Amino acid sequence: MNKENGKRALIISFICGMLGCLCYGSGDWLMIYGDTAHSGSLYWLTDGAAQIAPWRNSLAMFLAFPGIIFYGVGLFAAGRFITDKKGAAVYRTLNIFGLTPWMCLHLFYIMILFLYGWLCGNGFRDAALPACEALFSHLSWVIPLSEAFMLPPFIWWFWLQIRGRTEFPRGMAFTNVLVIYVALYLVKSLLPDSAFRIGFTNGLMSESMIIWFAIMLIFTVRNVRSGE
Repeated sequence: MNKENGKRALIISFICGMLGCLCYGSGDWLMIYGDTAHSGSLYWLTDGAAQIAPWRNSLAMFLAFPGIIFYGVGLFAAGRFITDKKGAAVYRTLNIFGLTPWMCLHLFYIMILFLYGWLCGNGFRDAALPACEALFSHLSWVIPLSEAFMLPPFIWWFWLQIRGRTEFPRGMAFTNVLVIYVALYLVKSLLPDSAFRIGFTNGLMSESMIIWFAIMLIFTVRNVRSGE
């Protein structure tokens, strides 16, 4: 690491990353937490979602704006641990392109959930489910395209760590966000059907990220000397 990039700056950066996770994760829970009963093909168009107050969707979207800034601070700070200059440049570039789809996906789901709730609450319940399912089907290509931009930074990070091109032990490659996500997904599959489970499921990526940032923070506190 460069000498001017001190321990304190890294600690603050990873705390910012965790704040970003709280912003996005809170939004993930706000937009969907409720009764899980549903009748359509989309499990998240639930009876609970139909009753969610509009302010919850608005707040969920609002939180994404500071959230993405905090995410960026934390993710770019992690790049300071990369020892390979070319690898670090690729990591930064992938993050630049990878951050935008977070907002896109967040808006995509919030818009559908808001429309579903509005239709159900304003006398159009019979049209709510087919309309929202049609909207989702029409624009569902947004999901894999967004993931194609979002996932490469984490895949590249894993590659750098497993090849020993960071200051971390190679074994820490298995603390990767995507590995944590798979572990939490398995935990989710063991949970009973409930409002907690659907909120936990919707926030899986944010929950994985906050664990990863916490690991980075702990490593920094324990292994980075002040003044480095």
